[in-house]
Amino acid sequence: MDQLRYTQRLGGVVEELSSFDSFSSVCHSHMAGEPMPSVRRLQEVVDITRDVLFPGYFGDTSLNFTTVKYHLGVNTEKLFDILSEQILAGLCFACENKKDLEMPLMRSKAQEITTQFIETLPSIRAVLVTDVKAAYYGDPAAQSYGEVIFCYPAIRAITNYRIAHALVGLGVPLIPRIISEMAHSETGIDIHPNAQIGEYFTIDHGTGVVIGATAIIGKNVKLFQGVTLGAKSFPVDENGNPIKGIPRHPILEDNVIIYSNATILGRITLGEGSVVGGNVWVTNSIPPGSRIVQTRVKENLYLDGGGI
Repeated sequence: MDQLRYTQRLGGVVEELSSFDSFSSVCHSHMAGEPMPSVRRLQEVVDITRDVLFPGYFGDTSLNFTTVKYHLGVNTEKLFDILSEQILAGLCFACENKKDLEMPLMRSKAQEITTQFIETLPSIRAVLVTDVKAAYYGDPAAQSYGEVIFCYPAIRAITNYRIAHALVGLGVPLIPRIISEMAHSETGIDIHPNAQIGEYFTIDHGTGVVIGATAIIGKNVKLFQGVTLGAKSFPVDENGNPIKGIPRHPILEDNVIIYSNATILGRITLGEGSVVGGNVWVTNSIPPGSRIVQTRVKENLYLDGGGI
């Protein structure tokens, strides 16, 4: 009897949760049979891609020169199958006119984009190699390139970013953002896939770093934990809605270093070779070679009228 009562109560909850009106204002409306992006499947995409880019570091297979080609071939085929389905889901998700949605054409488009992405993997690896070198040479504690790849959260986050950024360049909606947010959850490093970042990029420690969508970062730039490259304000239209797509984040030229917990806001430029100290707010452009640090303030403390 008790079991029946509980079943009826749970059935009432299911009925309430099944009401379309309860979530229709925020949830995506899709056609029957239309694929939806899957975070679980995209995690597989990231895992496979990391393993293809750094064989042996992110997989569970012992590799040697006689087996690496086979291993990469198998993983590339897996990547094609899973990623093409997820890109198809992203394309369908972004399609505004569902009546014009022709699945065979969309599937063919997704497969073409996936092939183009896989063709970019050698160039993505080449840039990531520079990022690994930047982390190694920028950290006296690093004992080897291998340690950097295995252990440094920045490499994981930057790898996700470079994967996602390549997909953005191929016109893939939604999927790049999911991939970058997966790295955010994993490492605490938040890099928007639309940001433009040059070679030899590194983030020391990493936790709490935020890089906005329209940020532009040159070559050989180093950030420390807690750095924010953010927007100072959000202009709105006549209806009070934020205007999308306008440049609103900083530009960092080559060889810039920003130390921990510094906040750089707005569409400003930090000139080449500039150094920004920790816990500093910067809201105006600075010329090349600048040094921005906190002013040291001497405080006089008194107790019962006597100096300490």
